[in-house]
Parts: sequence; structure tokens; C-alpha cells
Amino acid sequence: MSRYSCARLAAVLMLIVTSVGCGSLGNLQQIIRPPRFEQAPGQPAEIRLVGPNATSPLGGAGVRMWLAVTNPNPFGFTLSRVNATLMLEGIRAANGDFPLGLRLTAGQQTIVPLDLSISFADVPGLSRTLGRLAVGGTAAFQLDGTVGIDAGRFGTPTFGPMTLATGDLQVR
Repeated sequence: MSRYSCARLAAVLMLIVTSVGCGSLGNLQQIIRPPRFEQAPGQPAEIRLVGPNATSPLGGAGVRMWLAVTNPNPFGFTLSRVNATLMLEGIRAANGDFPLGLRLTAGQQTIVPLDLSISFADVPGLSRTLGRLAVGGTAAFQLDGTVGIDAGRFGTPTFGPMTLATGDLQVR
């Protein structure tokens, strides 16, 4: 970032802080943009079918999604939590709560894996989708969730619910 850009950013932030007032920084949370998520290019979401076992008598599946996470803000923050719900072809398949602690500088993008588990006993409506996956097909997914960040002096806002990523799953 150039010296001019840094000075300009500092001036804008000072203007915001003084217009909000010294008593509360709560209104600053309204100008913080949420991180952007998308399926990482060249790294498709994968599903691994798992046979029956003692903890999952009907079997299950492990899902790994590679997400590109981008900080669209002109300052750094820590992505502290992602609470996600995985939908497979419109049916809720799994939930996950992920404490991350991922530091992102201004404008930075990084790729993170997100692992979810599906128990077939919990999701009987997925049998047709899982049958198609078992023979090499794909299944459309949507990952929805809420995201929490720690932006230091700017606060700890939570964003969502929102769609984090969409795409297709394939058997690995």
C-alpha cells in the first residue's frame, strides 16, 4: 500500500470515528464488510462415503470443501467463527461450527478446508442423491452460514445468515 493510500485511509477512519462520537464504536460495525467466500478454483468439493460402523450404524459421509476467503476491507481482521449448514440438492445434510482464528490482512485471500460429517441415519431424504454419487455422479450443494470476525478496535461483528458457497460435490 502506498504512503498516499495509507494517509487517505487514516483520514477516512478518523472522519468516521469523530462522526460516530467517542462514546461508542457500534456504528462502525455497519461499515465493516463481511468476508467473501467462494468455492476455491480448481479444488472441487469432495464427498467420501463411509460404511457402517459402531457410531454410525447406517454409514455416513465426510465432506471436504475448499473455500477461498477474501477480506474486502481496507484493514485486517481475524475470521473467528463460521457456523455453517450444508444443503445437498435442497435437503439439509450437515451442520458445522468452526472456530478458526484465521488472520486476513486488507484485501487478502486465502484458501481454507472445511470438513463436515453426514450421518445417513440423520438424513434419510438423501438416499437418491447418495445413490447417484456412489456411481460417479455429482450433487449440487449450497453452504449457508453466519460468520464472526474480530476487527480489533472496530468490534466483533457477526454477519449472516448468508450463502457462503455453492457448487457441485463429487465422490473422491
